[in-house]
Amino acid sequence: MAHQFPNLSPEQKKELSEIAQRIVAPGKGILAADESTGTMGKRLQKINVENTEENRRSYRDILFSCDASMANYVGGVILFHETLYQKSDNGKLFSKILKEKGIVVGIKVDEGTAGLAGTNGETTTQGLDGLGKRCAQYKKDGCDFAKWRCVLKIGEGCPSPLSIAENANVLARYASICQQNGLVPIVEPEILPDGDHDLQRCQYATEKVLAAVYKALSDHHVYLEGTLLKPNMVTAGHSCTKKYTPQDVAMATVTTLRRTVPSAVPGVTFLSGGQSEEEASLNLNAINQVPLLRPWKLSFSYGRALQASALAAWQGKAANRAATEQVFCTRAKINSLASKGEYKPSGSADQASMQSLHTASYVY
Repeated sequence: MAHQFPNLSPEQKKELSEIAQRIVAPGKGILAADESTGTMGKRLQKINVENTEENRRSYRDILFSCDASMANYVGGVILFHETLYQKSDNGKLFSKILKEKGIVVGIKVDEGTAGLAGTNGETTTQGLDGLGKRCAQYKKDGCDFAKWRCVLKIGEGCPSPLSIAENANVLARYASICQQNGLVPIVEPEILPDGDHDLQRCQYATEKVLAAVYKALSDHHVYLEGTLLKPNMVTAGHSCTKKYTPQDVAMATVTTLRRTVPSAVPGVTFLSGGQSEEEASLNLNAINQVPLLRPWKLSFSYGRALQASALAAWQGKAANRAATEQVFCTRAKINSLASKGEYKPSGSADQASMQSLHTASYVY
């Protein structure tokens, strides 16, 4: 077998590994604030706030300008292109504010999904063209990690072998390009929770997808120590009539990871996938209490499940800034505890945190 040509220097590997470890330091996870303009519009619509650049900026300013304790719970923040170049009320770039807190700045680099012809409505993700140049520019502009989401679904004949292979290869190509440009790639193969399938069906599909993803990453010589995985938790479909406990979800999820994810990967930062804030925290907590060897940090990369209560508290009003900050920091702290298996619910969770955040065929 031909010898692999070295694609990263020892210095590059060291930098990538250190960035990944910082993001998932004990008790830390990721705030996914990379909603596109359209998606942010849907969030703002729910609280009757107009989707303007200024409103988007104002809301994110509150999240990013929280007091320094935020850095105890959040190791990284994923930004959207627009957000990376926006400034706080005091004229400082958001990326600079986050860095001064010791938080690693990330960026969404994919360009959305496109249909896979000949499949039952399955997709691949676009954006590989010009990705190297974009990554090089984002690195110059202060980013140290990136995110790319591939979407798979469970249904009749799904996920198909074609969808699994195509999305695994796209994720591997993206990860390789990121690393060449000094960005830690977050590898995100999301299996949507749409459908009435049970927990076992989701586990089977997730194992097949993750096995294919790590085969592709190996084929592309991706340096695993300088990556993070952002998968779905193993949960039943949103319409499944059988109810499972957080312990059921946790055992299925950790078993799946143990069968598919190499221990060289520093951390697994779960997406919330439309779970309510409280559900996402309880499931993460149970995952970190499973009595099985877990060689990776198991943490969070939540968007909706970190922001739903904060948005409800804000309502687009400057007078609600302090209350919004407090709600956001409280939920971030809860997830920090959950990432260590130390969250003890008080039983007094507010209404907003219990609300399902599921959106069918969710797009960013």
